[in-house]
Amino acid sequence: APPPAPRPMRLIRRLQEPVRQVLARLDAALNRLYGWRFNPLYQSGTITVLLLLVLLVTGIWLLLFYRIGAPWASVAGITASPWTGNWVRGLHRYASDAALVAVLVHLVRMFAQDRAWGPRALAWVSGLVLLAVLLVSGWTGYVMVWDTFGRELAVEGARWLDALPVLSEPVSRAFSGERPLPDAFFFLNLFLHVALPLGMGLLLLVHVGRLARPALFPPRRLSWTIVGLLTAVAVLWPLDMAPEADPLALPASVPVDWWYAFWLPVTRRLPVAAVWGMGAGLAALLTAVPWLVRPRRERRPPPSVVDRDLCTGCRQCALDCPWEAIALEPRTDGRADLVARVDPDRCVSCGICAGSCAPMGVGPPGRTGRAQLEVIRGYLAAPDRPAGRIAVLVCRQGAAGVAAALERAGADVHPVDCAGNLHSSVIEFLVRGGAAGVLVAGCPPRDCRNREGPRWLHERLYQEREAELQARVDRDRVRVVHAGAAEGRELLAALGEFAEALARKAPATAEADLTVEAVCDPVEVGETS
Repeated sequence: APPPAPRPMRLIRRLQEPVRQVLARLDAALNRLYGWRFNPLYQSGTITVLLLLVLLVTGIWLLLFYRIGAPWASVAGITASPWTGNWVRGLHRYASDAALVAVLVHLVRMFAQDRAWGPRALAWVSGLVLLAVLLVSGWTGYVMVWDTFGRELAVEGARWLDALPVLSEPVSRAFSGERPLPDAFFFLNLFLHVALPLGMGLLLLVHVGRLARPALFPPRRLSWTIVGLLTAVAVLWPLDMAPEADPLALPASVPVDWWYAFWLPVTRRLPVAAVWGMGAGLAALLTAVPWLVRPRRERRPPPSVVDRDLCTGCRQCALDCPWEAIALEPRTDGRADLVARVDPDRCVSCGICAGSCAPMGVGPPGRTGRAQLEVIRGYLAAPDRPAGRIAVLVCRQGAAGVAAALERAGADVHPVDCAGNLHSSVIEFLVRGGAAGVLVAGCPPRDCRNREGPRWLHERLYQEREAELQARVDRDRVRVVHAGAAEGRELLAALGEFAEALARKAPATAEADLTVEAVCDPVEVGETS
């Protein structure tokens, strides 16, 4: 037996399941309210980008009225203007808080869904850098106001910097009140507050650099709803001005933004060495997550492979791959012009390519279309198989936990790794083999761990995307539903509705000779659907 994983790795992995269960329940609740298309928890990453755009637009407007020589007075002037200043400043403030919340939700979601290791590690690490830049940018924004809260942040930051052996004179001396703060200090804050968000644009390109067709913004209706709600909050709860920073006076109270300064009450009471140690430890732990949650080598799903004898060079697998892990290269055997090649360093073993290949010549070992058909052939050949039952193909990442309840309801359950991994010939075999119907239960499209699995499945079944479900298959006996891990009740209801619809049809009959056509049409260069 392989040696047990180190204790820190086991502890980190054990955190994933309870967090995943909490998220699943929240997802199910919001799906009932908004539907999966507009569930904000499914859009945490794109919502962050939207909010960064809001911050950019409102920040440019506020910058027109900001004065380095009179920071507090200029912000007070902005705040005193109800039509062109206060609500814009409020929208800027609330959008910054909401952006941090969205980033944290996105981080927790990627961790819980085990989407941080392997080829996804670059996205995880670059996301942490984006989070750090967002925090620093927010801190500089509060310092720019130069109220009592801004001064608290500046003094605490100066205390940290003084512990580093890089400056000849302590930074904290600038805030002692013995001389006025130089304009260069506010210029530096302004420069960082503008430059850091612009740098986030470049980091964002790195963050999504390994994704094919990355979605950067949420659906339009959700986008306008979020912006409208934040604007309404900014108008109904306008911001006030805290007292101007005065190094020679002790303020009675200091208003604090706990999203960006949650650490302040703790760090002020700790030695600087302890603060740096805690920060470095937390940063190291978060950065190491891709390696802490990575399965042992013998348990990692293998990358996809290509059967060169079956590949026709049609390009469909390369088009469908969510990670751009498949490329076409010239053949040398004279059988066709091109052959697919999988880059194992980019492949996450999602199996999307297995569902894309009509001749079933590509996919992770044991999960290709041909391997899927072998399993279904065995199921159909079983002598004790009850005839005329509904076959439910349910994603293991979705509502597979209600498999026993589905079977009690009279269905035959077949777990699949991903709806996008499912080859259409499996559905054809089941329908032509005598199943009353086939119910495919995939994850909500905006929450597929393999990104585009439900989308490609739908297009193969109903829009004739390559590796399509053949026209000879009765579409009335095929239905696709979306159910998350905590939506077993919804899946059971969908099964009941499907059974009622099938009861109005003639009984299913099994064909004696089951064969499928393993052919495909070449896809033109530049074609995406």
